[in-house]
Amino acid sequence: MAGSGIPTYNKPAINKLTAEVLATPTEFEDAALAQQYGGNHAGSWVDRLPASWVPYVQLARLSPPAALFLIYFPHFFGIILAALIQRSSGSDVIHAGLIMFGGSFFFSNAAHGWNDLVDAPIDQAISRTSKRPIPRGAITPRAAFIFTISQGVGAALFLLFMPSGSAIYAVPNIIGTIYYPWAKRHTNFAQFVLGWCLAWGIVMGSCSMGLQPFTGGPFGDTWKIWAQPAVTCVFFASILWTIIYDTIYAHQDLKDDLKVGVKSIAVLFRDQTKVLLWLVLGCMVALLSMAGLLEGMGWQYYIIAAGGSAVSLGAMIANVELKDSASCWWWFRYGFWLAGSSIAGGLLSEYLLMTPRSYA
Repeated sequence: MAGSGIPTYNKPAINKLTAEVLATPTEFEDAALAQQYGGNHAGSWVDRLPASWVPYVQLARLSPPAALFLIYFPHFFGIILAALIQRSSGSDVIHAGLIMFGGSFFFSNAAHGWNDLVDAPIDQAISRTSKRPIPRGAITPRAAFIFTISQGVGAALFLLFMPSGSAIYAVPNIIGTIYYPWAKRHTNFAQFVLGWCLAWGIVMGSCSMGLQPFTGGPFGDTWKIWAQPAVTCVFFASILWTIIYDTIYAHQDLKDDLKVGVKSIAVLFRDQTKVLLWLVLGCMVALLSMAGLLEGMGWQYYIIAAGGSAVSLGAMIANVELKDSASCWWWFRYGFWLAGSSIAGGLLSEYLLMTPRSYA
């Protein structure tokens, strides 16, 4: 163990700057928050588990379960939107919702395990993440890899419960998720890559209802591509939603990221980040509104989905102190819940107000 008290990862530091940061790490500004969302969270139900299980719960970010719902929300959007388009029954929605929740659970575990496995050399150089299970030595890289594969297999099994032809739609997301940890080395727009991966849940949610959101190329019998317009609008709105909350999340580690060389929108825009986020929010609300227009949705959708997202994310952008890590976490934590619930609530309200024959 190094003199800093941080376990030495068994791979070399990614560059000279990383080694320098490891030699003289800085303490994260709020130790309690670092424990909670830096991958070292325990407490409540986690303390009741066998000690050997706790690092895996931390690796999968199951407590608090924000990470799971970040993945599940877009799947739910896709389910309800497909139900609206097809006027599907409530039983079909419940069935698809359960399948997507189970798949999201295992996929979230696999995605976070893979991310931490690839990011371990970086995580040990970042104050907030240096005590995650792999950097601190609670889980070996080999054990993390086995866990990740097992969870990926678990997620894949849920594809068997989906309509025929759905599995091919999962391939782009698998590729994107595998690549995402490296995106932070290659581009300042890693948040867009993450947004694409998470928003793909809308595609899978639609497929679970038997609605193919796009066809053509490898997804059909012709190379002429067609995409369902409303699904496309909500898909890109979800990408922009991710860009907003994850850019604010990234500001927590801005100082360390600059030292280590990690890239992000926060690193690129720094003090001008809020200007960009206001533009992104405007585009997001416009896309949600366009989806409503395309499907002829009622006033309640615009108030709850578009209006609720605008208010919750607008409050986040306006009030977050980007140089205060605790403020970034607080607004990320509550802002994403409010915005996600707004979009889900708007779509669900439209579905519930469909004519009775829709539930026959």
